[in-house]
Amino acid sequence: MHYLNFEILESFSIEALKKAGVSESDATIIADVLIEADKLGIDSHGINRLKPIYLDRIKDRILNPITKVDIIRESPTTAVLDANNGMGHVVSKQAMQMCIDKAKTYGMGMVAVRNSSHYGIAGYYGLMAAKENMIGITGTNARPSIAPTFGVENMLGTNPLTFVMPTDEDFPFFLDCATSVSQRGKFEFYAKNGKDLPKGWVIDKDGNSKTDAVQVLQDLVNGDAALTPLGGIGEETAGYKGYGYATVVEILSAALQGGGFMKALLGFENGKKVPYRLGHFFIAINIDCFIDPADFKKTTGDILRELRSSKKMPGHDRIFTAGEKEYITYQEREKSGVPINDALWNEMKDITLEYKLEKFYNLFEIIK
Repeated sequence: MHYLNFEILESFSIEALKKAGVSESDATIIADVLIEADKLGIDSHGINRLKPIYLDRIKDRILNPITKVDIIRESPTTAVLDANNGMGHVVSKQAMQMCIDKAKTYGMGMVAVRNSSHYGIAGYYGLMAAKENMIGITGTNARPSIAPTFGVENMLGTNPLTFVMPTDEDFPFFLDCATSVSQRGKFEFYAKNGKDLPKGWVIDKDGNSKTDAVQVLQDLVNGDAALTPLGGIGEETAGYKGYGYATVVEILSAALQGGGFMKALLGFENGKKVPYRLGHFFIAINIDCFIDPADFKKTTGDILRELRSSKKMPGHDRIFTAGEKEYITYQEREKSGVPINDALWNEMKDITLEYKLEKFYNLFEIIK
């Protein structure tokens, strides 16, 4: 493992994105979202995705490095934005900021976005609201991955449904997870580390588990595999619940803004790569319109503390609440840096060479 501090990772991302045609201000936003994932230990959505999800798509001309945001409709509490196939992080930060501004005046704000792209960790935008003493909610659809309960065809995206709420502790309640058992970003991480997937995460056309991470990534593109929804295969472990929540996110991400959904988000038309045209939604709720924020945070903190202090399962000495592990990871990585495995290190070296990032030649021992 190699360990790099936050500043190096952010600077590297900014420089690479700038060389790919992204403005410095937008590159700074994107890098902030990406490296926030690495800070919190959500490695599947951090620097690991810089090349395959952003740089390569810009190179393939299916992602616009210049993000032009149009306001399609707006009311005092709502809006619809069009990202024009630009960078999802940029339009999403603008969208959540609009929600926050509207919530400051009217108590709540909701914004839907269309024609966007992958926006990084959903929790980043919820954190924006929580820092303003608000409840932040967001979700996004994605290229088809999840099979409906009793189905084997990938129809729904991994469709995260995310909530972030402030507390009186050092960290917020932070729930950022897909509505599938797992997600593509984690498969990419497993593949780069040469690890097999646990059984039950992915099924083939016969409904059998697949565990080869490299093969699964290819099969998902070909439609020969599908992710299982939260709860797993069938109804016995309540897979229909994850299927239902994934559908909720798909509807809110697409139907509110008249955008594409499910198979329309494959990223291919007539065998050619095309923009993904994803949809997102964002909600900010001003706690001060309901109760004093200090009281809300105290009650929320009490709930979390009581959960953590409840009776433990034999063999386990600790119960966690959402956001706690991320906070612990942040404290550790702030001191030690973010772990970078050899595969990702070599990928970053390739980026350095391809985009001539001379600032980082010494880091990767590249001779001019």
